[in-house]
Amino acid sequence: MSFTTRPELSGTFGMVASTHWIASATGMSILEKGGNAYDAAVATAFVLNVVEPHLNGPLGDLVGMIWPRGEDTPIAVCGQGTAPAGATISHYRSEGLELVPGSGLLATVIPGAFDALMLILRDYGTMGLEEVLSPAISYAENGHPMLPQVASSIASIADFFREEWPSSAAAWLAGGAAPKAGERFSNPDLARTWTRLLEETASVGDRSERIEAARECFYRGFVAETIENYLSDACVMDATGERRKGVLTAQDMAGWQASFEPAIAGSYGQWALWKCGPWTQGPVLLQALNMLEGAGVADVDPRGPDFVHLVTEALKLAFADREAYYGDPNHSDIALSTLLSKDYAAQRRALIGSMASLDMRPGTIGGQEDLARAAIARNDMEAVIGDGPGVGEPTMAHLTSRRGDTVHFDIVDRWGNMISATPSGGWLQSSPVIPGLGMPLNSRAQMFWLTEGLPTSLAPGRRPRTTLTPSMALGPDGRRLAFGTPGGDQQDQWQLSFFLRLADHGMNLQEAIDAPLFHTGHLQASFYPRQFKRGHLLVEPAFGEDVIGALRARGHRIEVSAPWAAGRLTAVSQEKNGIFRGAATPRLMQAYAIGR
Repeated sequence: MSFTTRPELSGTFGMVASTHWIASATGMSILEKGGNAYDAAVATAFVLNVVEPHLNGPLGDLVGMIWPRGEDTPIAVCGQGTAPAGATISHYRSEGLELVPGSGLLATVIPGAFDALMLILRDYGTMGLEEVLSPAISYAENGHPMLPQVASSIASIADFFREEWPSSAAAWLAGGAAPKAGERFSNPDLARTWTRLLEETASVGDRSERIEAARECFYRGFVAETIENYLSDACVMDATGERRKGVLTAQDMAGWQASFEPAIAGSYGQWALWKCGPWTQGPVLLQALNMLEGAGVADVDPRGPDFVHLVTEALKLAFADREAYYGDPNHSDIALSTLLSKDYAAQRRALIGSMASLDMRPGTIGGQEDLARAAIARNDMEAVIGDGPGVGEPTMAHLTSRRGDTVHFDIVDRWGNMISATPSGGWLQSSPVIPGLGMPLNSRAQMFWLTEGLPTSLAPGRRPRTTLTPSMALGPDGRRLAFGTPGGDQQDQWQLSFFLRLADHGMNLQEAIDAPLFHTGHLQASFYPRQFKRGHLLVEPAFGEDVIGALRARGHRIEVSAPWAAGRLTAVSQEKNGIFRGAATPRLMQAYAIGR
């Protein structure tokens, strides 16, 4: 066993791994009080809203997978809200837009994260609303240590807040100044919002009925009313540098609910894997694994150039299909069975050569050739970048100067209940704080196109093809695994390397997380301004000069990151003998796994 930055945790009681140590400790405290994984998940998620506000918020999105004890397969959780009734291509075009902005009021879809958490708690949790909300209320009211990344995010747009988004200035610039890293920071309006939610539902004695009452308060009560009152007058600057009004209404919120749906199954060797459907980018992982299954990736050094090259080239092909064919299956005919078939993967695998491809190459699906042609045309578009905030995805802010999304957690309890979830959106850079609520709206609508006839065309009631993509797997030895990461378009890329190193090369969870990471930008970006970085490959310097030089020689356009800069993976597992394991990335120095 090689040296790891942290031990792979093991125990028999439970494991919580998340992207912030306070959230992980909160989740573990819930398990210690007798709660199950789903109770812990809800408490963890609400605390992540408080301590990582630059990456997620209550008015954002959540995509999850739950694997209840005794069930043969996981279940997908859709907390991805849909486009509002007023979100039409014609309206956005009339606003002078060619792309949906990356921030501001027109970037908003119906908030989904809160309802997803309530659905999980109602149907699979055991604790009451007050028990799972209290930790978040305490940190919002009494304060928590300000993360350096949060302080940096606020400082970078403090002047913008003062000039254009005064409600955000009031929330994030207490006393008029940007907070410093490490200082105690509170969000009293958010604490008051959750306290009022508890007060307005306090008379409902039944646990499930009180959760339903909270959903009513949020989507048809004071939260929705406050949002609508603000949006009725607000006209704010977005990522294009122009001021525009939004289209979200209280009626939109009242008509939407989170839901459970079957997870999408795939396989790799003797492993079974599950992802959420093509309304996420999740099937990319399954497509790439299908291609790599016959490409010899199991026989090469998992830290060597052959591994990086094969994985990157498979990902380029899978992402080309994502751009052409993925979308909301409730609104479009998605040829998922073809995309996930082994025969289709064999055709795609044949395109992987010894040199880096510089082309956009979606596959051919009968009757949908026009979608492939449209995807190829889009990757040559000229990006027009405005002066407002919201360019790029916040998790990657440390890798480029302007790219500001997302948090993640994995939990397993003593009974074997498991969850993997990726909350996102509603971050502080996305939209002004709603006065009185202490939370901004999301910006997930930027993943729609303002072109008719696509699975990802903007349309009322349609889900954007989100980047959020948690994972679950079952090994040939009966081991159950939950894993994921923040990172926008990089999420399934980093998860793919992690999984292959685990499944093919025998690394433990922490070894697979610590191993050098890489990702490609050779894809149509999901975030405004939707750029395509032809031939791009980012690698961590830990690969070494020989590996990096070999990749350059194969035609990859290399970007070497700072040390320990790519990926925020976490993972938990349960073995057949009842041993639990957990691990979390050392990158950014804040994710933590806790267990016993």
